[in-house]
Amino acid sequence: MSKRKLSFLAAGLIVAVLGIAGIVLASTGVVGKIIRTPEGRVDTLKPPPPPKRITIAAVGDIMMGTDYPAPRLPSQNGALLFKDAAPILRAVDIAFGNLEGPITCSQGCTKVMGSGKTFAFRCPPSLAWNLQDAGFDVMGLANNHSMDFGGQGYWETKKILDSLGIKHSGKEGDVAGFVVDDTKIGVIAFAVGGPPRSILNIDQCREEVSKLSSEYDILVVSFHGGTEGTNALHTKNEQENLYGEPRGNVIQFAHAMIDAGADVIIGHGPHVPRGMEIYKDRIIAYSLGNFCTYACMQLVAELGYAPLLVVEVDSIGRFQQGEVHSFLQIPPGGPSKDTTEKAFKLMRDMSLSDFPATAPSFAKSLKFYSAPSDSTLTKEQLQTILDSLNKIEIVKPDTIKPASAAPLSIISDTEISKDSNIKTVPVEMNKEPAAETDSLKNEAISDTN
Repeated sequence: MSKRKLSFLAAGLIVAVLGIAGIVLASTGVVGKIIRTPEGRVDTLKPPPPPKRITIAAVGDIMMGTDYPAPRLPSQNGALLFKDAAPILRAVDIAFGNLEGPITCSQGCTKVMGSGKTFAFRCPPSLAWNLQDAGFDVMGLANNHSMDFGGQGYWETKKILDSLGIKHSGKEGDVAGFVVDDTKIGVIAFAVGGPPRSILNIDQCREEVSKLSSEYDILVVSFHGGTEGTNALHTKNEQENLYGEPRGNVIQFAHAMIDAGADVIIGHGPHVPRGMEIYKDRIIAYSLGNFCTYACMQLVAELGYAPLLVVEVDSIGRFQQGEVHSFLQIPPGGPSKDTTEKAFKLMRDMSLSDFPATAPSFAKSLKFYSAPSDSTLTKEQLQTILDSLNKIEIVKPDTIKPASAAPLSIISDTEISKDSNIKTVPVEMNKEPAAETDSLKNEAISDTN
């Protein structure tokens, strides 16, 4: 055979091999598919992009200080209140908090004080910028303190938040809307009390959520409900009450909202963290407790646990994975990073105790995941999966190492049992806290006996 024929044969063989290789690689997704345009130009078709993921952070009650009935305010206008939490809040797509009281200069308090069971808060507008600086995108205004200074105080609160670019949702009217990578996200807040948006009227809430679910790809529902205090750690499928006031059946409410089209449920109100469950591929956090309640709340025991929840959902709201970042409020208040992870451990234990069939799967630290649907997996296989997932980061906060908070001296790093012996302590305060006096320390210690 001549050299000329051998050259043609070799060239043909190379072209054939390259063509087959290109087809195989395209079919496996390693490279784009090879196509020929109408003009005869060879082009590639890129593989589809990875599925969209949305990260949402949420915390419980926020009251950065009050000047009513007497000034109880942080130094430096609160500039250091969120220093440990800000890197996480800034890193997510949407950061939510429950604003437990108005930001206003209004003088007209609507509550009659002095009974020991009635409390009112008024946050000075000079502290409001801390919310923006920390990275919050939306505030829930549906709670039992938002109207402490009437309609004027509520109106001023919304105007101040608007001026900071922070959206809000309250007991009527406003729904916070966002667009993240072409995904429409809505946030709506509910609370106890009378209508509208009362968790005591589930049918009415269901109707509004059902309508909104058709307008948004992902709908986040915040609710303020459930009884309060250190004996309110467990979530029960029953009506709860506080001082004779109905505080709702929070499990019934949360399930009904997901049935109506909600995707993420964020609870607060008990002033302590509670457990979580996954219902129809959607995440429910029943209470995130107190997060930043400077000189406004008792902070002993679990009242001082301040979780920062981060959840990742897909483009239609299905839960993918999450993190519970643990903080502590050391009197007089403000979240400090807790390296012992008390909040994570408490929420893990309450989840497994109260929702044994629907609780998320928890890693040893920080992270939790959707429970595997394949019940044939062994414990060893599940642990292998969790160990590998534990290496995945949802958010990448700033690398500056935050200051570590000292652990609470009144409770050890043990998990809370189902029959906790810790008695209920007063949650809210109307006078300057004596957090660093011997009298309060003794009171706190006696509460654990």
